[in-house]
Amino acid sequence: MGKRAYNFNAGPAALPLAVLERAQAQFVDFEGTGMSIMEMSHRGAVYEAVHNEAKQLLLELLGAPEGYEVLFLQGGATTQFSMIPLNLLKEGTVGAYVNTGSWAEKALQEAQKVGETAVIASSEAEKFAFIPSFDGVAIPDNAAYVHITTNNTIEGSQFHFTPETGNIPLIADMSSDILCRPVDVSKYGMIYAGAQKNLGPSGVTVVIAKSTLLKESPKSLPTMLRYDIHNKNNSLYNTPPTFSIYMVKLVLEWLKEQGGLTAVEKVNEAKAKVIYDAIDDSNGFYTGTVDTGSRSLMNITFRLPSEELEKSFAKASEAEGFVGLKGHRSVGGMRASTYNAVPMEACEALARFMKEFQAKHA
Repeated sequence: MGKRAYNFNAGPAALPLAVLERAQAQFVDFEGTGMSIMEMSHRGAVYEAVHNEAKQLLLELLGAPEGYEVLFLQGGATTQFSMIPLNLLKEGTVGAYVNTGSWAEKALQEAQKVGETAVIASSEAEKFAFIPSFDGVAIPDNAAYVHITTNNTIEGSQFHFTPETGNIPLIADMSSDILCRPVDVSKYGMIYAGAQKNLGPSGVTVVIAKSTLLKESPKSLPTMLRYDIHNKNNSLYNTPPTFSIYMVKLVLEWLKEQGGLTAVEKVNEAKAKVIYDAIDDSNGFYTGTVDTGSRSLMNITFRLPSEELEKSFAKASEAEGFVGLKGHRSVGGMRASTYNAVPMEACEALARFMKEFQAKHA
């Protein structure tokens, strides 16, 4: 095998090398069955054991209390933007949204097509440069739920607190920071995430929710958009993305081997610090795009003095084996996505490159 790239892609993103190697070893013959996991019936006992173990590992790693269920769905987090209001936003209620970036805005826009919504906090006027405080935020009395995006992949901001919503279910899109640190699941009614950043390959979306929220969906909804159908059928109503779920299981096993989320958080903090220090110690050559208190552990965004220098930085970094450092096309700049699977070695190499590039171009 040749040298692995320094993969800072925002998603699909880096997977742990140990996971890829384990999957490679089992690819043709899964546990002596004479078949790849991709060739098996999703109704068979062998696959179903993988499926159920992935569910239990996820609940275990998150420390979820009793009364929470795991669903494996398709359509990405984007489909959840619609499924949530379709299932939970009943007549006479309001979907309350915190608008902290592009994906939070998309979730809001989908909910507006379904029913009444309210933006209860936003940093849009300041170009999403921070996570708004929840102090003094008024949640409508008839709110069906409060929706947040815990990590803003494009803008590079992250919640470092959990909003208190009382008896109103808190729903969180954790697509780009799930499992990067411990969370108190009991404070959430529902957590959802596309797998392709911190959980595994693209193709599967996980939902972790209180069973009460999954109990009864409107019967007028198409079958595949009903949470209760998926829950009653153990996410096996139709053929699930079996290989993606198998890969999620391997990633969860790897996370457990690393010491769980407390240990993973320490590593992630150290990785992010290496790159943020390179930004902060550059005397303004690199400029972070997010207020210090709202900086993400997973998506580090920054600018250079000019767009021409940013183009040069991107081209030079690619020549040195770095992948995925261009910022999202909607905001420009640079972005290093330091998900769980990105090793410290890659972050240290990027910090060295940044200092060398500055020395040449400052």
